[in-house]
Amino acid sequence: MRRYWGAILAMVVFWSCKEDKPVAEELVQELKVEEPVTHYGFNLDEFDVVRDTIKWGDSFGELMLKNKVGYPKIASISENYRDSFDVRKIRVGKPYLILKSKDTALGAQVFIYENDRINYTVVDFRDSAQVYKSKKKVNYREREVGGIINGPLSLQLDSLGVDYNVTLNLSEIYAWSVDFFRLEKGDKFKVIFDERYINDSIYAGVEPIKAAYFEHRGKQIYAFPYVTDSVKQIIDFYDATGENLRSTFLIAPIKYGSYRLSSRYNLKRRIAYYGYKVRPHKGTDYAAPIGTPIIATADGTVTESTRRGGNGKYVKIKHNGTYSTQYLHMRKQNVRRGDFVRQGDVIGWVGMTGNTGGPHVCYRFWKNGRQVDPLKEKLPAAEPIADSLRADFLTHIDPRKVQLDCIEYYVPGSQQDDLPQLDQQNGITQNKSDANKGLEGTR
Repeated sequence: MRRYWGAILAMVVFWSCKEDKPVAEELVQELKVEEPVTHYGFNLDEFDVVRDTIKWGDSFGELMLKNKVGYPKIASISENYRDSFDVRKIRVGKPYLILKSKDTALGAQVFIYENDRINYTVVDFRDSAQVYKSKKKVNYREREVGGIINGPLSLQLDSLGVDYNVTLNLSEIYAWSVDFFRLEKGDKFKVIFDERYINDSIYAGVEPIKAAYFEHRGKQIYAFPYVTDSVKQIIDFYDATGENLRSTFLIAPIKYGSYRLSSRYNLKRRIAYYGYKVRPHKGTDYAAPIGTPIIATADGTVTESTRRGGNGKYVKIKHNGTYSTQYLHMRKQNVRRGDFVRQGDVIGWVGMTGNTGGPHVCYRFWKNGRQVDPLKEKLPAAEPIADSLRADFLTHIDPRKVQLDCIEYYVPGSQQDDLPQLDQQNGITQNKSDANKGLEGTR
């Protein structure tokens, strides 16, 4: 009989434990302690937090004194940490946080200065004052975008929710081979790049382009970055055969996005001011706001930097025995005669000196002592990929070329219209539907 009672008791205990299991789980869940959420490496719940931006007239010292930081600690930061945090160079508009103790003193214990969206500087006044730099967690999302030109490239990429810096990056890659102000309807493009996101949600800009493709007037131009010198980290862009996209001359003396082509080289130009008489125009005019930087289109030595007659203030550069260039109507020069300049160096700024009806730079181009139209010249290219690197280069670009070839062109009015849109208020790229899933990935 005792055996039966033992069996019955065992079953009761078994079913009791089984029924009590959910209760036990609830107790365990209640006992679980959530991990504190940290920002900038601090649990902000432990402090009284002040969020603000640097205003005109603000100084680091005054901000800290207002928040009850002793002068010796302020002086220590100002004098001992100039290399990592120069308090004299805090900029208006930059966000900052002050973490104050929750006791009655309410003194600042930590000052956090956002250098940019990702990097920040921490000034910790607890114990001995110290400074260190850190950065927010950043995730990278790879994007693929393709389209057919039917207007300005910048507007077309903007309609796809693409950062304007991608347009600028493309213009620099193709600066020697494609004039982005003379794109034609039907030209095509594809581009692969990474977008940065802070904490998976806050947009923080784009990385350099991984690969690109342009079809301009029927000519197909691939672009792949490749490190040709690992010690100096020299990176050039090459096409699919290893030809360098960089030429010895840039197409324009002003960066894309800062000018418009206002007047071409024209030996039969007639001007109303002179009674419509033929007045040859041997330059190419790029209209831009006063103060826009003017850049050297190639390496060379400055032979003239002066002011003369209708040319106004100008600079002339000799590049080699064949080519020279001249840049007229400057507001101010940035080089002197005898200076050696590199391609892309700022040599002056757009102005209205000399005979000119508006701010622009008149760009003149000499070949063998004769002025010619630079937009019609076939300019010498830079060196192609070295033979010793060619096999590795072709292996390196092969998967990217396949990826580019598989990108579909976006056509307005199609189902692809539901593409990522950039939320201008908080910088987040949002998907309007699943139609663009093929355009995004995660690295």
